Amino acid sequence: MAPARPAGRGSLAVVGAGWAGLAAAVFATQAGQRVTLFEMAAHAGGRSREVAVDGEALDNGQHILIGAYRDTLALMRSVGVDLDRALLRTPLRIAYPEGAGLQLRAGPAVPAFVGAVLRHPSWRWRDKLSLLRAASGWALHGFRCDAAWTVAQLVNGVTPTIRDDLIDPLCVAALNTPAQDASAAVFLRVLSDALFSAPGSADLLLPRVSLGALLPAPALRWLAEAGATLRLSQRVETLSTDGDRWRVDGETFDRVVLATPPLEAARLVGRLAPAWATTAAAMRYEPIVTVYARSPGTCLPLPMLALQSSQTHPAQFVFDRGQLGGSDGLLAFVVSGAQPWVDRGLAATEQAVLAQAQATLGGHLRSPLQALRTIAEKRATFRCTPGLARAALRIAPGLHAAGDHVDGPYPATLEGAVRSARLAVKAFA
Repeated sequence: MAPARPAGRGSLAVVGAGWAGLAAAVFATQAGQRVTLFEMAAHAGGRSREVAVDGEALDNGQHILIGAYRDTLALMRSVGVDLDRALLRTPLRIAYPEGAGLQLRAGPAVPAFVGAVLRHPSWRWRDKLSLLRAASGWALHGFRCDAAWTVAQLVNGVTPTIRDDLIDPLCVAALNTPAQDASAAVFLRVLSDALFSAPGSADLLLPRVSLGALLPAPALRWLAEAGATLRLSQRVETLSTDGDRWRVDGETFDRVVLATPPLEAARLVGRLAPAWATTAAAMRYEPIVTVYARSPGTCLPLPMLALQSSQTHPAQFVFDRGQLGGSDGLLAFVVSGAQPWVDRGLAATEQAVLAQAQATLGGHLRSPLQALRTIAEKRATFRCTPGLARAALRIAPGLHAAGDHVDGPYPATLEGAVRSARLAVKAFA
């Protein structure tokens, strides 16, 4: 049940019901504000939403959470999500189909990481020492580096094996930007918070329910019970000032949180805050492609496996949805940093993924693999490059932005979206 709302502290419009908008609406309602939530689509969730695939509710793209997503997990818990049921929690494992890979054990972060490196069955001592030497250097420098560096420059001293087996998959999974283009400063922040902070921060949290059941549906129920006004299928056309208040399509509010994608936000505030709008509109994006396929009877060694990607093999990860609450033999292949493959076309990408699966998973497939649906989220995340200018949280007095694109230390992640929403609401206090 949603808690009773304290005596009113003003009216707030939240524009956009993606994860940032939902979070802002929940946080503001918890703080006693009268919230109206606008969303142009008929559903909530934004770029992390539920879709129907072969008759079952899945996602517009496979997502992972990690133990370091503290704000996101707290938000889900506060709207009634049973985290133990909704998420499969395991220590970090970047394992490949043949069985090799980095696998952390439970316990303090640094010993767990060092132990995983030393136990790795296929890395030579030269590989292991190069990684431990590099990680020690990052720690000694407080996980900071030259803001102009790329991840490729950051890891110049590690062996090619470490780059191929660990750095490149981690980078593209966390930043959705290839290592040669990705920001080393942001990558180090992710490593610091995930691999080298509190025990459990690096744990993988794999959804066992659809993205819709993970937050959007519970958040909408909670907001409705708490008395918030929900307006789905209603695109906001105009945003204007009304003295020290704001008018959203002619309706007056004390404050506004703009939680739309950057281009939509830029459209709404182009005349009110042209410099902010220019920064938001200038962001560039990286797509993610997810290929859903089925091989009845197949059960992979782990719910998530890493794959070696190349110019002919698109996918970096495969998820066994049959082990994550889905139907038998349903696999999700993820292609991050996918622009070159989007340029080739989704049909070509799908065929390349099927060929990759046959070549790398052949021993695990119990029946022929059949493609079900290929989904491209063309603006899945912003390109997380060195020195990237990101739009500020504060647009104008009483008008704040929320979203994973808002200026902050993290790449485009669910946690970045939720944290920005918390900060946007808190800054009104």
